[in-house]
Amino acid sequence: MRTALVIGTGLIGTSAALALAGRGVQVHLADHDADQARTAEALGAGTQGEPDGPVDLAIVAVPPAYVAGTVADVLRRGLARGVLDVASVKGGPRRELEALGCDLTRYIGTHPMAGRERSGPLAATADLFEGRPWVLTPTGGTDTEVLNLALELVALCRAVPVVMEDEAHDRAVALVSHTPHLLSSMVAARLQDADETAVRLCGQGIRDVTRIAASDPAMWIDILSANPGPVADVLAAVASDLDETVRALRALQSADEAKRGDGTAGIEDVLRRGNAGRERVPGKHGAASAVYETVTVLIGDQPGELARIFADAGRAGVNIEDVRIEHATGQQSGLIQLMVEPSAAPGLTKALRERGWSIRQ
Repeated sequence: MRTALVIGTGLIGTSAALALAGRGVQVHLADHDADQARTAEALGAGTQGEPDGPVDLAIVAVPPAYVAGTVADVLRRGLARGVLDVASVKGGPRRELEALGCDLTRYIGTHPMAGRERSGPLAATADLFEGRPWVLTPTGGTDTEVLNLALELVALCRAVPVVMEDEAHDRAVALVSHTPHLLSSMVAARLQDADETAVRLCGQGIRDVTRIAASDPAMWIDILSANPGPVADVLAAVASDLDETVRALRALQSADEAKRGDGTAGIEDVLRRGNAGRERVPGKHGAASAVYETVTVLIGDQPGELARIFADAGRAGVNIEDVRIEHATGQQSGLIQLMVEPSAAPGLTKALRERGWSIRQ
C-alpha cells in the first residue's frame, strides 16, 4: 500500500493515519470538521484534501450513522481501489449499502477493537492498535484485492486480524463492549447524588468498574443506536440476573433459616458464574488468563518513584506482568500492586525489602 485516504479524523481515523504515515504510506485526510483535519495534519497524520487520483485504500472513520452514505460516495466517485470502514457495528452499514444498490466487491467492513475514554485527533496515537484484535467481515462477494488491502492495513497498524460474519460481530461487541459500557455508566450514575462522605471512600474497585463511563455520551449514542437489538438482548439477560440477585439478598434478611439458605445459594450462584466467566477473558498477549501473585508496595506520590521500583524489580530479575496503583485518600502516597509469576513473588518481596521498600501483606 502506497497511498490512503482517511475520511474522519477522530481518535480512530487519526490513529490509523499516524500508523500508516509513520510507515511510509502517503496519507490524505478529509473531514467535515476542518479544525479536526488541520489538527490531524499538524500531528503528522497526513495532508489535508482529497487526492488527485484513486488511492490504494480509503478508510472511512465516521460515526455509524454516516458510514453507508460515506462509503457509497467513495465508491460512486472511484476515490480508491478498496474501501473499508472502522465503525463498531457492521451489519447495519452493510444492509444500508445493499439497499442503496452499491457494488460491494470493493468494500469490506472492519472494526479495530481499540479505543480510549478520550476522543478526537489529540487523543490519537500511532500505536493505538498494536496487539489489538481488528475484525474483518468479508462477504462472499468481497474482492480478494480488497481483502488483501485490509489485511495490509491491519499489519501496518500492528494489529491482529480476526475474520467474522458481520451479524456475529455485532452480537459479540454487544456482549463484550457495548453492554459493559452501559453497565459502567449505570454504576457511575449512582455516584452523582451520593453523599460526599461515601464518595470519598471510593477505592480501586469502583474506579475499575466506572473507568469507561468517562467516555463521550454523543459518541456512544451513535454506537448504541446502530446496535440496539443485540445490546437489549444482553441487558435483558443481565436484568434477569439482577432480579434473582435482589430476591436472594432480600431472602438473606429473612428470619426464616430456609429462606436465608436460598438467599445464600442464589448469591453464591451468581458469584461462581462470575468467576467462571472472568476466567474466559483472555490474558496477556491474548493467551489464556494466567494467575499471578500480587506484591503490594507502599509508594510515595513523588517524581521518580515508579521508575525506581520498576528498576529495582528489574535488578531482581523479575518481569512485571501487570500493575495497578491505588492512591491513599488525603495522603501523598499510595499502594502499587505488582502482578508477577507466583514463583517470582518471594524473591521480589525479599529484594524490594532489602532496597528499603515497605511491603504490605
